[in-house]
Amino acid sequence: MTEAFNLSSFYAKEFNEHSSVVSATEREMQKPFEAMLKACVEAIESGKKILFFGNGGSAGDSQHLATELVVRYRQNRKPIPAIALTTDTSCLTAIGNDLGFDQLFARQIDALGQPGDIAIGITTSGQSPNVHLAFEKAKEKGLVTVALTGKGGGKLHGIVDIMVVVPSNTTARIQEMHIFLGQMLCDALEQELGLV
Repeated sequence: MTEAFNLSSFYAKEFNEHSSVVSATEREMQKPFEAMLKACVEAIESGKKILFFGNGGSAGDSQHLATELVVRYRQNRKPIPAIALTTDTSCLTAIGNDLGFDQLFARQIDALGQPGDIAIGITTSGQSPNVHLAFEKAKEKGLVTVALTGKGGGKLHGIVDIMVVVPSNTTARIQEMHIFLGQMLCDALEQELGLV
């Protein structure tokens, strides 16, 4: 028989781990965050756009962040051009069926990406083949590449221009930091671009 679930212990453990990862992220991610923000500001000021992509929860984060930029974060202002490559079900299913799931994002970057655009791939492990291939295509086309990742960054080192690697091996904690850093990016972009 398994040991009974201890809710109090579980609750405390989750908050303790979250707090620990928040502290480590604050200590270690300022320079990568600044590099990501600077690249995005330069792109938007040059008339370029941000392309977000990822799988599962990272797909949800991609949609969330693109929406914050196109619509608003803190208050009404001019839109910031951003697209989530995770929302067009006809395109996604056609690519998956005709070209293979690994091409899901690379094909869209090939179609929509322009030199100087920002490609932000979100992957907790850094191991997703479709994210890896998307970055390769983005580099080939002259986009600036940014990885929001964790677990040491996986296979993305040396391929991506800016690595934002959350210092954790726990998927849930990495995802929590991705959306936190992503929303910080939205807020900082509004301010840096003088839109608020």
